[in-house]
Amino acid sequence: MFVNKQIKCFTMGEDNIPAADNAYKQECPIRCIFLCEFHPTAGPIISCQVPENFISKELFDSVSVYIITKPELLRSTITVTLTDYKILGCPVRIDDKKYARNAFYFNLCFVCDSSARTVHYEPLVTKLSDYLMALEMESNFLSTGSAPSQLVPLLKQVLEDLNTKGECALIGGPTATHLKVVHVRSAPPPVADHQVPIFLKHLPTQEWDLTTQQVAPFINGFNHIARIAALADVENNLVKACVQNLVYYGAVALVPLFQYGNVYCTTPKLKLLVQNQVLQRKCLHYVANSSRQLPNIRDVFRMYAAMTRGTTIRDLCVRFNPACLNINERKLVQFGILEELIRRVNKYPVYVGDNHELQKSFSGGASLDEICCVAGINVQQLEDQLERDHNVVILWK
Repeated sequence: MFVNKQIKCFTMGEDNIPAADNAYKQECPIRCIFLCEFHPTAGPIISCQVPENFISKELFDSVSVYIITKPELLRSTITVTLTDYKILGCPVRIDDKKYARNAFYFNLCFVCDSSARTVHYEPLVTKLSDYLMALEMESNFLSTGSAPSQLVPLLKQVLEDLNTKGECALIGGPTATHLKVVHVRSAPPPVADHQVPIFLKHLPTQEWDLTTQQVAPFINGFNHIARIAALADVENNLVKACVQNLVYYGAVALVPLFQYGNVYCTTPKLKLLVQNQVLQRKCLHYVANSSRQLPNIRDVFRMYAAMTRGTTIRDLCVRFNPACLNINERKLVQFGILEELIRRVNKYPVYVGDNHELQKSFSGGASLDEICCVAGINVQQLEDQLERDHNVVILWK
């Protein structure tokens, strides 16, 4: 909604912002906190702000209609995005005959950069508004003439504590409240049958639900989702939901299915293995066949560097004999994927003949891993079938 040239958009919270638009937004500190109210004669005004004069009168006047709102939007989280700033507030009305016009309107607002992601501040704005409303109803904290002098120290404390510690305790006055920034992660993508979960960290088992307790023992970095469902005797969709939840909390990552016929290629991050000694030690302990003797970093780097298009893991094992180098090739690939030193090169079959059923199956949109998982056959069997069909073209990407 355009009100003047400064305003770019107007939203009710950030949950309705498309994911593509939200992807670029970064979390940033709160630039300003201000309290505005509806004065019975002057209309909407800023009665207190920290830092002082951060929001100009001209700027506030241009958006005040969204800050002190109509009754329909009261107690709603409102975000107004301007050219330079984003204002987040929760308008409140207290009905009482002691006030002029029988009501007191106010809005406690946070100001951030216009490109900032502010969804994690929404609960804090609402909670702080409730706290101020309780103080006002108890002791006319906001509506008295001395309100700014009492409110400035409070807002300074909130601004400093939230920006430096991510939390703030307000214990003065007849009520108390605790504010804490809870960062909202973006939802992970759906989990597919052919993907392989691996634990990055272990959460306390007492915090797990029954499904997670049943599924977790089979998450080892090599079993794919469909196999885990069969081994745990849990319905496939429940396993996917469980793993997706673990991915959301950063306890699990998803890696490609390991097979000796897989092909990998290096990424620019491989150079970090030479430059970063911490990464080297982490790598050697992870990929070692035995904890009693660590492999040589030179041998590990040579194996990674030899991963090129057209070279399978089977070829590398024949060439380097990783067991003699005290290297576990499965762990080597796993570590490389997790640290983004290498990436999987997948095969995508495309049928170019006239069989429309095969054209649907081999459209180039599904990799061999996905097709094999759905069909219940191994990759070698499928590759043998595809090699005999001259109407199938294999894309590597």
